[in-house]
Amino acid sequence: QVQLAEFGGDSVPAGGSLRLSCRASGATGRKRCMGWLRRTPTKEREEVASIGGVGSPRYLDDVKGRFTISQDNARNTLYLQMNSLKPEDTAMYYCAAASGEICSFEETRYNIWGQGTQVTVSS
Repeated sequence: QVQLAEFGGDSVPAGGSLRLSCRASGATGRKRCMGWLRRTPTKEREEVASIGGVGSPRYLDDVKGRFTISQDNARNTLYLQMNSLKPEDTAMYYCAAASGEICSFEETRYNIWGQGTQVTVSS
């Protein structure tokens, strides 16, 4: 089984940057679709970015040009670089993994989740 642990959430002013990390441990030998999702008290969970074994990374329209998803396979770590942060980016951010390596943005069935890391952007 794979375990995921996120790091890097913080409180920043609008316009600032953060890099979230998600370290995978356990049975990490298989390629999987990996994603970052976020949730707020007033908004259902939404997929922010995903990266799979094939194809290019995909992004939510609201974060295109500001966020970048990447992975370091040698370190079993997934990243989300977030620039030009806005107050509406405030959310709990989760790292997630699917069983297969192909992502279907906003339709991927993630079955492994981290505990989440809070990002707060002040205006």
